[in-house]
Amino acid sequence: MTTEATTAVSRAEYCVIACAEAWRDNGEVLASPMGLIPSLGARLAKRTFSPGLLLTDGEALLVGPDGEPEGWLPYRRHLTMVTGGKRHVMMGASQIDRYGNQNISCIGDWERPARQLLGVRGAPVNTLNNPVSYWIPKHSTRVFVARVDMICGVGYDHAVGPYHRLPRVVTDLAVLDFETPDHAMRLVSVHPGVTVDEVRAATGFELVTDGDVPDTREPTAAELRLIREVIDPAGLRDREVRA
Repeated sequence: MTTEATTAVSRAEYCVIACAEAWRDNGEVLASPMGLIPSLGARLAKRTFSPGLLLTDGEALLVGPDGEPEGWLPYRRHLTMVTGGKRHVMMGASQIDRYGNQNISCIGDWERPARQLLGVRGAPVNTLNNPVSYWIPKHSTRVFVARVDMICGVGYDHAVGPYHRLPRVVTDLAVLDFETPDHAMRLVSVHPGVTVDEVRAATGFELVTDGDVPDTREPTAAELRLIREVIDPAGLRDREVRA
């Protein structure tokens, strides 16, 4: 890409690219993105470097990257994929800690919470039975906390089972993972225009860093065209993530 084209890439487009990368080399697994930016990322991954990904309409159909029906996935088969490690979910988190424990249930003491949220829902089953990544649209100390108020999605310090894996966390500021000896959260890259100090200041615990932290990779010209002209021509991505 030319320098001129690179400077035109929006923060939202870097987030789409970073989410897509979560499914790189996954093979034929069911991608379950939750939210707009993860959904755009999954569709981009299927159109480019992960053509074997399976996408659904959220009910019982397998669909292509444009939403056209491609197959049938009844609920019992979906559950088989969930419990056998053949699904890669990208969820949200109201709170997440250094070992990847996630909370979407309540803020404060469970018996008398200050705020009630979604509830535990499928987070424990997801995290124990198949890979789970996270998308955080607003990286802040309210989300990245030293200890979650309630464990919904299971982190590495509470994990059991052969299929537990947390590949990455993508935010509006950075990309993070848990590829450290004790599986503590590591800063992998910052989106262009963001500094490492800004990410640290927005995180309620110490992040692991390995030397100089690079920028999140640039999209190719083909990827940008797909995002802007095919996958999200209405530009909905920029409503969720603003520079």
